[in-house]
Order: sequence, then C-alpha cells, then structure tokens
Amino acid sequence: MSRTEIKFHEISKRYGSRIVLHNLDLTLDAGECTVILGKSGCGKTTLLRLLAGLETPTSGTLERPADLKLGMMFQEARLFPWLTCRENIALGLPKGADPKEVDHWLQLVQLTEAAGLYPHQLSGGMQQRASLARTLAMHSQLILMDEPFAALDYFTRAQLQQELRNMRQKLPLGIVLVTHNVDEALILGDRLLILQEGRIASEQHLRPEPRDLLSPGLIKAKRSLLAALA
Repeated sequence: MSRTEIKFHEISKRYGSRIVLHNLDLTLDAGECTVILGKSGCGKTTLLRLLAGLETPTSGTLERPADLKLGMMFQEARLFPWLTCRENIALGLPKGADPKEVDHWLQLVQLTEAAGLYPHQLSGGMQQRASLARTLAMHSQLILMDEPFAALDYFTRAQLQQELRNMRQKLPLGIVLVTHNVDEALILGDRLLILQEGRIASEQHLRPEPRDLLSPGLIKAKRSLLAALA
C-alpha cells in the first residue's frame, strides 16, 4: 500500500438493523481533496468518522498509513470560549513546538489582528478560520471536514473556499470533505464521490486548473452531479 493511500476493504457499518455502509471498497489518496456528496442519511458522516477512528466498522478492514497525521473540522468551530483566538490555535501545537509558530498559522488564515479576541468576539467565518488554523497547527497531513462552512453566509463561504484552495497550493495538505453543496464540491474537489445507500454510486475527477463555475467544463460536471444526486 502507498504511504499516502487509505483503503476500505468491504467495509460495512450498521446501527442495529439499519445498514449505513454496505461492503464499501474504496481507495483514497491522502494528498487529494476528495469530496463526498449524497442525500442526508446516505452514510457520508459515518464514512468520515470511520476515517477519523471515531467509529469502528461492523465488518471489513480499514488500512491507513500509521504515520499519517489526521485533523478534523466540524460544522461548528468548537473553540474554547474562555481562550483567546491565539490560545485556541496554540492548543493544536505538538508537544515541544515553538509557541511562536502560532504567528505563522494566524497569518496564514488572516487572523493576526484578531489574535487576542475571544470566540464570541469573532464572526462565524473568523471562528472557522481559527478552527482551521488549530487543525493545521497539529501538522495535519489530511483534514477531515464535515460540512465546516454550512452555517456561513454565501459570501463568507465563498471566501473561505477560495482561501482553502490557495492554502493547498502552499501546503502539502489533503482533504476529505463532506458537503451537500454541489458548487463547493466543484470549487474544492479533485475527486468527487457520490454516496447512495451506503455505496459509491459514481465518481468524477476534476482538472486542477482555476475553477470557474461558469466554464463549460464545470457546467457539464455540475449537470452530471445533479443528475446523479436526483
């Protein structure tokens, strides 16, 4: 197995009599941005939680490189309200790391001026930036994202999507993103997977060029995704 590959071998997951994932065979490249789409209840978040080690499969095996550093972001920023933005990010630093490293992550997510503010003093987008910086401070190689921008307004969401694309050009960073938003998938994804009834129903690969949602290629890809999700 490649040191950047994660492999699902006939993975099934059930809760009581309900089967959420069914004999799933899937190989993920930890260097890509893989986007998982599907209707509510199709198993997207369960797949992500299996990747994170927060759930164990009912049957099958999951192989991932032992030295792969995972981080996770949720729909909520999950910042500690009694800590400043800087202090929240510092929690992600590995043991023995230079505390000044926080300055690098603050700058990367454009929160240098907000370093001394508390979470309630930050906008929703700023809170998610702080959460992303804390995850990056862990030296994560693969970030698992469970609809982290879902609660944000359209413009803030679009800004963070573009910032995340720019960030991936600077860092050796892979992502597995769960979303219901087709446009978000097209903007961020290298590989798009549609999950239906616990199985991979279809997939698309997108070229790495700048993503213009009005370009003929992405319009065609969007039509194909919407048809598969219908």
